[in-house]
Amino acid sequence: MTEGRFGGIARLYSEDALARLAASHVCVVGLGGVGSWVAEALARSGVGALTLVDADDVCETNINRQLLAVTGSVGHPKAEVLAARVADINPACRVTPVPEFFHLTNADQLLAPRFDFVVDAVDRVMAKVCLIGHCHAAGTPIVTCGGAGGRTDPFQIQCTDLAATDEDPLLAYVRKKLRRIYTFPAPGTPFGVPCVFSREPIRWPEGCAPTDHQTLTCDTGIGAAAHVTGVFGLMMAGVVVNRLAGNPSAL
Repeated sequence: MTEGRFGGIARLYSEDALARLAASHVCVVGLGGVGSWVAEALARSGVGALTLVDADDVCETNINRQLLAVTGSVGHPKAEVLAARVADINPACRVTPVPEFFHLTNADQLLAPRFDFVVDAVDRVMAKVCLIGHCHAAGTPIVTCGGAGGRTDPFQIQCTDLAATDEDPLLAYVRKKLRRIYTFPAPGTPFGVPCVFSREPIRWPEGCAPTDHQTLTCDTGIGAAAHVTGVFGLMMAGVVVNRLAGNPSAL
């Protein structure tokens, strides 16, 4: 089954790299417009264990941008829907759905397993800060992202260190909180956290001010498109797969 399903991964990276991927455990926190695409790519790359964290159900408003959102999945828990899809892609993958939101009070519990990589695909500011801060303190590799909503140009999406991103008010706020709460380094020093973000200025909905960025979401205000959220997710998956496979060129 491995050769048939993932022989292309072995030929691209090496048999040893595929074995490392198969032995890896990755946690994806947030299974929406970005995280659902991350999980899909990781499953199709032969990652051996996935923990999928999200308490939301699939909504009709998710269909424009989320991989798991189709008519038949509306109303079902995202973690369960995506876990079933992962099992269909790779029955050998040990997939654990966790129907919870990540926050400070359950951070230690949810991060208790020894993950080889964590993917931060949440859009709630303090959950993002807590997740990055906890992983950084524990020495667990993590990749994060900025806001994918309000953007239309996939060619302006980049990956760099979280400390070096710009044109993203969400990430600016996250950096401020990480420095204040988790003593991350001052401006000019890398955080050691890869981050996928867009340099495209946000297209705010009519009547909404940029100061609303902490409360607007893709369901209630900011628009979003799959050709942007998908690129975000696939680039984040690329960071994870390249790192786990031992690709020295990975950020």
